[in-house]
Amino acid sequence: MANIITDETIDYVGILAKLELSREEKEAAKNDMSRMLDYIDKLNQLDTTQVEPMSHVFSMNNVFREDVVTNGDDRDNILKNAPEQKEGAFKVPKTVE
Repeated sequence: MANIITDETIDYVGILAKLELSREEKEAAKNDMSRMLDYIDKLNQLDTTQVEPMSHVFSMNNVFREDVVTNGDDRDNILKNAPEQKEGAFKVPKTVE
């Protein structure tokens, strides 16, 4: 099936992409888009009935670890590093008036 890309289609895509194309660039884009659509038509002819749908080419595993607290509540030791503290928290200079 031949995919015919019209000048109007190229103009519309140019507007969406905010591109100003010269006449030669429009012709090249028409040829490229037509070739892409022809290739997609060729792919659509393949028998994919035995192929499982997938979201990635490679199998994906959850690589994140469980969110487990390892250092516990050690506020007193942490606050020993504070130059100033107030009510169990770091005291910092005011930045907003």
